[in-house]
Amino acid sequence: MRAVVVDSGQIQIDERPRPSPSHGEVLVRVRAAGLNRADLLQRSGLYPPPPGIAPDIPGLEFSGIVEELGQGVDHPAIGTSVMGIVAGGAQAEFVAVHATHCAAIPSGLDVVTAGGIPEAFFTAHDAMRTQALLVPGERVLVHAAGSGVGTAVIQIAVSLGCPVTGTARTESKLERARALGLQHGVVATDGIEMQALADLITSGGAPDVVIDLVGGAYVTADVIASAPLGRIVVVGTLAGGSAKIPLLAMMGKRLRMMGTMLRTRSIEEKASVTSRFMNEVGPFLTDRSISPAIENVFDFQDAATGYDLLASNTTFGKLILSVS
Repeated sequence: MRAVVVDSGQIQIDERPRPSPSHGEVLVRVRAAGLNRADLLQRSGLYPPPPGIAPDIPGLEFSGIVEELGQGVDHPAIGTSVMGIVAGGAQAEFVAVHATHCAAIPSGLDVVTAGGIPEAFFTAHDAMRTQALLVPGERVLVHAAGSGVGTAVIQIAVSLGCPVTGTARTESKLERARALGLQHGVVATDGIEMQALADLITSGGAPDVVIDLVGGAYVTADVIASAPLGRIVVVGTLAGGSAKIPLLAMMGKRLRMMGTMLRTRSIEEKASVTSRFMNEVGPFLTDRSISPAIENVFDFQDAATGYDLLASNTTFGKLILSVS
């Protein structure tokens, strides 16, 4: 099969053995695979996959058609259009994935478009609902509002009746995010002081839940800006892997801070993430009130171009590789 391969920090298309589904798995003929920041890190050698996963084929999400069933599997049936998350290897013509990590693509949703849903939307939903226990009416803050996960956070929060504040580096990204339901936008300029950033955030209301896709010094602003009993979920570290925490503010507000990552979770945990997402958000995908924000779809052969565009930090929403 053809696959996207990382070779000495470069992206190329090469031939690799077609995988076979193990017990409990299905083989999916991939139609689309989303690009994510984690793929850029893997390209740079900074985010290797867990043991047992192809070390040189990136890709954390897919959409496609079930081609073959492994032992012990009778669902989803062969021929079913599915999407899901994997720990790696999705950017190939075929991927073997645990059957419980496959979600049926909602009726009427294009299979290529569905390739941009799982990693961003499952992450956003799990961070808000499972980790932070978000309830309708609470205010959400998301950093990097124009990213794939950021645009997912906005849409899911709005569907739950939660107002959203978002930060981004440019006003143009915030303007596009407003079309998705963003209520209050803050331009986070280079070198901005965290107290000043927090003041801009709270001018639209103190957030009850923070989904931090940036990390680094932004975590300081999260603590300053959060409402009492707020919950801060750190999902990314674009701005760095360490932060200064204003402990007195955290203590006085009785805040909770947690980190989250899907890639290293157990089979059972990923199955739960998938089913909970589909139960709560699936109906919104079906009626198209929620849909991934797609910046561009690249042909599989042009994967290197897609990677370079993602690395430019100029995109809004998702980039997808179409596997024909």
